[in-house]
Amino acid sequence: MNIVKSTKALILKFFRFMGYELYQIEHKIRQEKQKTLWLENYGIKTVIDVGANEGQFTRYINKILPMATIYSFEPLSDCHEKLVANCSSINNFHSFNIALGDISGKININRCNFSPSSSLLSMSKLHEEAFPFTKGISIEEEINIYRLDEIAEQMVLEEPILIKLDVQGFEDKVISGGIQTIKKADILIIELSLEMLYEGQLLFDDIYKILTNLGFKYQGNLEQLHSTVDGKVVQSDGIFVKYNNQ
Repeated sequence: MNIVKSTKALILKFFRFMGYELYQIEHKIRQEKQKTLWLENYGIKTVIDVGANEGQFTRYINKILPMATIYSFEPLSDCHEKLVANCSSINNFHSFNIALGDISGKININRCNFSPSSSLLSMSKLHEEAFPFTKGISIEEEINIYRLDEIAEQMVLEEPILIKLDVQGFEDKVISGGIQTIKKADILIIELSLEMLYEGQLLFDDIYKILTNLGFKYQGNLEQLHSTVDGKVVQSDGIFVKYNNQ
């Protein structure tokens, strides 16, 4: 009899535990959903993903905005192949194997062993110190580069528009070559550096001034990047929204 009672008690304890675990999972899902509810409420129809790498952001934003048309730009040929493979199931997905900047033509990119750190600018010593895994052989690779305003003529830009820029210190050049397109955006998500991670890049204050002068308001960060050495915040994915959407 005691064995039966003990067994029943263990079973009840197990189901109570499983119920608690299920509650925790559902609570986390609700929290994550609430974090992006503001983005869903904009009713974004078009997403421009500049610096798509292998499609990390493209897939992320597609889960939040499944009906939006997505245009992704990735200059490294092997990363572009993975981008296409990873996002082939997404409806209304289009990709371009080019870089964006303030010129059109050919240019050399500094190819890093850790592909997300590849840049049209040279990596700084601080970058290598904060992220030792990015050290190693870096080679130059010739790629095609165009201005966003030029390429936008080939795109159907249904508003509202979200533009994401993750171009490793080349943000101001992309903005310069795409001002007319960027002015049409309702939301910008842009990588902002607080420290000089690439030689000659503009830091947070300068990018902030450029975007506020274009009519955008800073609304905080989507994510922050910490140094692997001391935890210092060195980069953030800043959110900017158009003034008249407030």
